[in-house]
This record gives sequence, structure tokens and C-alpha cells, in this order.
Amino acid sequence: MKKTIFFILVIGLAIPGLVKAQSGYTSFQYVMGFGVGDLGDYISKASFRGATFDYQKEFSPKASMGLELSWSTFYEKMEYGTYTVEPYSLSGIQYRYSNMFPMLATAEYYLISDAAIKPYINLGIGTMYTIRNTDMGTWTLEEKAWQFALKPEIGLIYDLGGNADLKLEAKYYTGIKTSKLETQSFFAISTGLVFFIY
Repeated sequence: MKKTIFFILVIGLAIPGLVKAQSGYTSFQYVMGFGVGDLGDYISKASFRGATFDYQKEFSPKASMGLELSWSTFYEKMEYGTYTVEPYSLSGIQYRYSNMFPMLATAEYYLISDAAIKPYINLGIGTMYTIRNTDMGTWTLEEKAWQFALKPEIGLIYDLGGNADLKLEAKYYTGIKTSKLETQSFFAISTGLVFFIY
């Protein structure tokens, strides 16, 4: 698995240098996340602590490839109760945390490339590192896993008329089940600034 992650990161970094590009961009975004499936069952509350760095290099007016590095933290305080983690049952207040770190090579296609508003679709493939902590009294249960990850995305880039543009995205991250952790999925909405490189 470590070799696969290393390969994906190397490819993601090398792609921009392999294509003859007219331009590219970097963007920094604030991320809100909403867990689904196993993650949503574990933590029902939305995440308001997240950030994304994105780099894209255009190789045609309508297409680009790049790299995305992201982080989202989910947290929920559970009420006093009895919780069972086989083979143990403990009573108390439980604090649940899940930190998600997607690292993806991406491809982006612009539906309209020469307008003030540029809608696009994006597909990411790579890995997601998850650290899940369940705290109860003096006890901590920690689970860590590297998972193969996919991310479809739709969004738009809005021309602000200056050195930076506005970016708005909706995306869905999925980390495929491993022996250490069930499939981890969440919807994300993010917004931030785009800085173009010529």
C-alpha cells in the first residue's frame, strides 16, 4: 500500500511538468464536510474544520491535471451511556474524532472556458489517511488506515476581475474499505480563492 501511495504522489507531482501548459492555478479553500455511511453513523454532526490545497496545470483551454491535498476533522460529544466495543462495555461520556486526509491526483474539464463563470467537473484518484479516536474517561481507542480513494466533483470558478478568482465546489470523497476500517465517505462543500500561474 505504501508503494501505491508513493507512486500516486510522484505521478501527481510529475504530471504538471510533463504537459505543455498555457497556464495553471493554485487554490486554497475552506471545507465543510457531511459524513455518510459508516462515518455518518459514527459522527452524525457536520464538520466545519477543513481545508484544501489544489494545484492544476492546463494542457488545453478546457482541461487540466494536478494534485489535491485536503484535511477535514469530524467531532461529536456523545451523551452519557453504555457503549460496547467488543469484547468490552463501558459507561460514560464519549468523545469521537475522525481526521481525514485525502491526497489525490486530479483531472479537471471546463464546460465553458472563456466566460466570467467557468463551470467544471473534476475526478480525483489516490489515497485517504484516516485517524479515528474514541475517547472515554482515561481510555482511548485509536484506529488508523490508509484507503484507496476516489472523488468526483463539480464546481465553478468565478472571475473577480483581479489577481484572484473565487472557487466554489461540491464533492464526494470515498475511502474504500480495508481490513482496518470500513469505507469512509463524506460530502464536502468548499469555497476559496484561485491564484493563476502564467
